[in-house]
Amino acid sequence: MPITTTLSLYVADGYECYQKVPGGWQNGGGPDRFCIMPRHYESTWDVRSNLSFVHLYCTDQHLRHLVEQTWDRSPASINVEPLSFAEDPQITLLYRQFLLNHNWQDTANQLALSSASTLLMSHMLQRYTQLQWRLPSVRGGLAPAVLKRVQEFIYHHLDQPLVLADLAAQAELSEFHFARMFKHSTGQAPHQYVMQVRLQQAEKLLAQHADAANPDCAGLRL
Repeated sequence: MPITTTLSLYVADGYECYQKVPGGWQNGGGPDRFCIMPRHYESTWDVRSNLSFVHLYCTDQHLRHLVEQTWDRSPASINVEPLSFAEDPQITLLYRQFLLNHNWQDTANQLALSSASTLLMSHMLQRYTQLQWRLPSVRGGLAPAVLKRVQEFIYHHLDQPLVLADLAAQAELSEFHFARMFKHSTGQAPHQYVMQVRLQQAEKLLAQHADAANPDCAGLRL
């Protein structure tokens, strides 16, 4: 019995994956089909061939925190709907483009991965719980002083695995609101901006090393 809510996506195969239901056995697995198993949800499966799955685990505390931050409301309960063999293009996109396309062990990818995870959980809360609240609209960007504070924080922590919650905390905003307001201000998603700054710093360091190795060419740029 799971102690967290699990959102799973079939990555490959899964056609011979059967779930026990009141009327017998049901199958419908395959690439890009997904399952949601709420906390304490019990199910029985018969897997008859190889398959590849990816899982995202969410604690009740994390989901509630995300709801309260995003919608500024505190529901009495959050009832996640159990689903099997469902399809949702938004879930597939977030898994395929971000969660499966980045190395989880690489600290440089932590911001992109945490941003995608937040989007995935927000989508699940909006579409597959009893809440079904519309995502709040966000207009305008960050105040110049707030944007400067965030940018300075990024610059001074480039050597660390930045995550969306770290940056949102600097702006004293929810991750949802921060990501959208930051993009409005800079034209880039937070992970894109951080990657650009890291590349610029790498280019600067390479140039400095080149100048040190070739003092006669110092200051020369082609």
